[in-house]
Amino acid sequence: MSKGAGNTRTGAAGPAASTTAGAVLEISGLTVGVRGEDGERPVVSDLSLTLARGETLCIAGESGSGKSMTALAIMQLLPQPAARISSGKIRLRDMHRGDIDLAVLDERRMRRIRGDRIAMIFQEPMTSLNPVLSIGRQLVESIEAHTDLSRAEARRRAIEALKAVRISEAESRLKQFPHELSGGMRQRVMIAMALALKPDVLIADEPTTALDVTVQGEVLELLRDLQREHGTSIILITHDMGVVAEMADRVVIMRHGRMVEEGTATDIFARPQADYTRELLAAVPRIGTGVGRQKSAEAEMRGSVAVVNDLHVRFDLRGGFFGRVNRRVHAVEGVSFSIAPHETLALVGESGCGKSTTAKALAGLVPYRGDIVIGGCNLAGLGRVERKAVRRDVQMIFQDPYASLDPRMRVGDLVAEPLLIHGIASKEERSQRVAALFERVGLSADQMELYPHEFSGGQRQRICIARALALRPKLIIADESVSALDVSVQARVLDLLKELQREFGIAYLFISHDMAVVENISDRVAVMYLGQIVEMGTRDQVFSNPRHPYTKRLIEAVPVPDPAKRRPRFARLDQEIPSPTRKIGEELPKLALRDVGNGHLVAVS
Repeated sequence: MSKGAGNTRTGAAGPAASTTAGAVLEISGLTVGVRGEDGERPVVSDLSLTLARGETLCIAGESGSGKSMTALAIMQLLPQPAARISSGKIRLRDMHRGDIDLAVLDERRMRRIRGDRIAMIFQEPMTSLNPVLSIGRQLVESIEAHTDLSRAEARRRAIEALKAVRISEAESRLKQFPHELSGGMRQRVMIAMALALKPDVLIADEPTTALDVTVQGEVLELLRDLQREHGTSIILITHDMGVVAEMADRVVIMRHGRMVEEGTATDIFARPQADYTRELLAAVPRIGTGVGRQKSAEAEMRGSVAVVNDLHVRFDLRGGFFGRVNRRVHAVEGVSFSIAPHETLALVGESGCGKSTTAKALAGLVPYRGDIVIGGCNLAGLGRVERKAVRRDVQMIFQDPYASLDPRMRVGDLVAEPLLIHGIASKEERSQRVAALFERVGLSADQMELYPHEFSGGQRQRICIARALALRPKLIIADESVSALDVSVQARVLDLLKELQREFGIAYLFISHDMAVVENISDRVAVMYLGQIVEMGTRDQVFSNPRHPYTKRLIEAVPVPDPAKRRPRFARLDQEIPSPTRKIGEELPKLALRDVGNGHLVAVS
C-alpha cells in the first residue's frame, strides 16, 4: 500500500487498500499453523498487506495476536518443527532482480537475505545474542558476513553503530559479553547490529520495550534517520500505542491471528472502526488525565508507613592483576522520602538511576547505610527475628511475573508460601485465605491447582499481587510491575491496585520509567538521577510544573498517543551518559533539595 492511504479497512483479508506500486514487501493470504496435541491450529490467518519503500507500517495488538509470528514468518525463523507457513506468499520485490517469494526460499538463499536486505530487531535481546561471544565479535562478524569490508573497517563501523545508539565507551564495550550489559543496553546492541547493515526492510519487534523513555525517543529517531538516508522500509511491531502514533504511516491492528482493522495512523486514532481498536485506544494511559490526591508535606510525615532517611547503597568492583577493590558503584546516594497510608509514591528515572536498588534496600534485599523506618521500627537496630517480623509489612511485586513464580509449584502454594514461612494460620485456614485472595484479584479458587505456565502474563501478575497481599502488608513495592503487560491488561492491573488501596489502606512505592502510567496512579512523585532525587512533589506539581531539566526531559520524551501531536524530531543528548561508578575515595557531588513552594522540592547543585 502506498504511504498515506486514506482508507480504514476492517476484516481479516481482502484486496489491498491501495496500489502495490513501489512496494518492497507484499504478503498475500499468509496463514501460519502451529502443531499441538489437538492437531494444527492457525496463529496467523489469511493475512494480506503490503509495505511501500520508505514507509513505516506498525502492527499493533496484544500478546497472542500473531504480530511476532508474522515477523518470524517473513524472516523464515518460525520455531521448527512445530510451526510452518500453511499457505500464502511473502514477496520481496526488486525491480532489478525480480520478485523473491520468501515463503518457499531454502535456508541457504534465505541466509544471504537476512541481515543484508531484511534485518530484524528481536524483543528479547538476551536470547538473540550469543552468550559465549563478545559483543564486538558478534557485531563485526555480522558486518563481515554481508559486506566486503576488512576486519578493521568492520570494527570501525561496529563502533560507529554502538555510538549511534547512545552506548557510552563504545570501543571498550566490544570486549564485553552480553551478560555484562543491562537489558536496555543489550537491546541497543541488537539495534546497532541491524542499523550497521543498512537493510531495505527492518522488522522491529517491540524494539523499545526494555528501554527508558528518553532512550526510546532517541532510538525511534535513529530509525527515522535510517529511513530518511536510505529509504528503508520499517515494520514496527508494538503494543505501545504512543510509539504507533509517533512512528506509523499506516497501522494494522491484529487480534487472535487476524487483521481486525487497517488504515492510516490518523484514521486509526481519530476514527477507529472496530470495537477492539476502540477498546485498545481507550486503555492507553495519557499524560494529563491522571487524578491523584494532593497531600501537604506536614500531613505526609504524620503516621508514615515508611520513612527513608539519607539512604546510601554502594557496590564494590574488583579489578587489576590482584583483583583488589578499585572502583565503587554509587547506586543510591543520600535518598530521603516517606510514604503515608493510602498513598502512592512513584519513583521514576532511567535505568541505572538507583530506583530499583532503593526498593531492594527497603525490602531488605541489599545492604545499605542510613535509616529505614517501617511502622515506627528502625531496621538498623533490629535482630534477625525482629527484622523478619517487620518485613511482613513490606511486600514486593516484581517486573517479570513468570520469573518470580517457581514453575514447579502450584500457584495456590506460591500464594500460601508467605503464610507458611511466617507460621500464620493452619493449613485449612491458609487454603481458605488463598482462595479469598484469588477471588479478590479476579481469579477463581479452582485455578489454585494450576501451574504458572498455564496463565497469561496479566493473570500471572495478578497471582503475584495476591501473594504480596497474603501477609496483609502496610507497604507494597511495585517494581515495574506493569511494564511487561499489554496496554488493556495493564489498565486492568492498575485499576486492581487502586481498588485494593482503597479497600485495605495499602501504601505503594510504585517504580516505573513510564511517565504516563505514573501520572495516572501516583499521589506524589520522586524523580531520581544518578542515585539521587532531583525533584519531588505532588503529582500535579511535578507534571504540571516540572522545575528540574531532567524531569522536563523525561516528560517531554513521553510519546503522545495522537498522530496529530507527533513531534518532528526527538531531542538528542550531546554528551555521554554519566556513570555512577567512581574510583575509591572519589565521591559524587551531593545535591541539596530546595522547596520552591508547598513542599515541591527541586535539586540545586
